[in-house]
Amino acid sequence: MHPPIIAVFTAPELDFRGNPAAVVRLEKPLEPEEMLAQAKKIGMPATSFLLEDAAGNYRVRWFAPDAEISLCGHGAAAAGIFLARQKQTDTVLLQYSGGEVLVHLDGNRFQMRLDAIPLRGQVAVPAAIKEGLSIPVLEMYQTDNKHVILTDSERSVKEMIPDFDRLRQSEIFGYAVTAKGEAVDFVSRTLVPHVQQLEDQATGSSHALLVPFWAKKLGKNQLVAHQLSPRGGRFFAEMEEDTVVLAGTFAFE
Repeated sequence: MHPPIIAVFTAPELDFRGNPAAVVRLEKPLEPEEMLAQAKKIGMPATSFLLEDAAGNYRVRWFAPDAEISLCGHGAAAAGIFLARQKQTDTVLLQYSGGEVLVHLDGNRFQMRLDAIPLRGQVAVPAAIKEGLSIPVLEMYQTDNKHVILTDSERSVKEMIPDFDRLRQSEIFGYAVTAKGEAVDFVSRTLVPHVQQLEDQATGSSHALLVPFWAKKLGKNQLVAHQLSPRGGRFFAEMEEDTVVLAGTFAFE
């Protein structure tokens, strides 16, 4: 039996199909190798594995087809949506190795709360990244997750054709390439050249670092963002002190 697949951060009127994740509810713990094998067989960008512990708490782990993911925002949203519908409740708390994610469900809309990921400082741009992106790189920042790369325009983000072979010559794992938006507050694309996927479609973890970055830059706490990936994603976002609140719509695939 195939697991449910839920795409999140959709926007049908914009032809944004969001990011799909499979959700597997476990009856007993599995070894990481077994979860990785299942994720590879399922073949989604992420598979969320849910396990209820003796205290009734739900723990989640995420696997891409080729590796475990430490924090997967869209996989957390999909897992929360699945669990909320199954338990006929509107709010679910998920625990993972790095903290907690709260998911709230309202019809075909959802909201999730993530810890904001702060910038760790500006860094020099490696030649491999500058040449592999082939767009203006204005600034680059390190975080405890992906790097942030600021470029000059929405057009540069949208029309960027990454040279992944060149990008792989830098050891940096991944980056959110971003610019001020034309019709929305900011736009981005998330590139992960060292893994099978290469480009993520609608990335919650990237927005956990992009939202505080743009909130400070634009001087506002409520933002709308588009991820200009091949599938596309729309994010309604809010900063609440050290928490990023992300909202959007979803669809079963």
